[in-house]
Amino acid sequence: MLLRLEDASVHYKKVAALKGVSLGVPEGGIVTIIGANGAGKSTTLRAISGLAKLSAGEIWFDKSRIDNRPPEAIVANGIAHVPEGRRVFPDLTVEENLRTGAFLRRDKPAIERDLEQVFEHFPRLRERRKQWAKTMSGGEQQMLAIGRALMSDPKMLLLDEPSMGLAPVMVQEIAGIIIEINRRGVPVVLVEQNAELALRLADYAYVLETGTVALEGPAVELHANDHVRRAYLGG
Repeated sequence: MLLRLEDASVHYKKVAALKGVSLGVPEGGIVTIIGANGAGKSTTLRAISGLAKLSAGEIWFDKSRIDNRPPEAIVANGIAHVPEGRRVFPDLTVEENLRTGAFLRRDKPAIERDLEQVFEHFPRLRERRKQWAKTMSGGEQQMLAIGRALMSDPKMLLLDEPSMGLAPVMVQEIAGIIIEINRRGVPVVLVEQNAELALRLADYAYVLETGTVALEGPAVELHANDHVRRAYLGG
């Protein structure tokens, strides 16, 4: 496994957000984490990227333990996190936002190559490269947030609710982009409230309930699971 969580627990003051979560992400795949609001999905991604400290357990990435490292070191190790709500820099242009994703890199020719590759993924960003980020639509800002993460040249991409608040046509466009990114060799950990979309995109899935792993298995099997269908797929 490229990424492993081993009995990971996170507390916010006295409240347990994660309770002994163990999961793995292989090289090259798409793994999704689904569950109700408050189940611990976003906290799992925050723990992986160093934004939420473990109270117990371990996180391993590429054969190194990372739960004791600061967020910037985890980015440098190759994990890029696109948080819920996009959080682009509103008063920077599209291109300036993208270049902030490469702030830890010094390989200027490779940065320019990756910028061009991001524009290939997202032709709309090329068209709007000099536009202020705050003037873009929600879907365009989501593209920008993903593109900025790709500019760090990640070994793994963490996506938190990429479809939230988007029109159905834009959701399908983002889904296609996720598949294309994965086809180019970047493993993806996908947190999604839209369980139908998540299970359609993923190879393997985990269901979190109240901070614990309630179910796991191949995404196609969980899609057919009676409990998952009743609880998360509308019957």
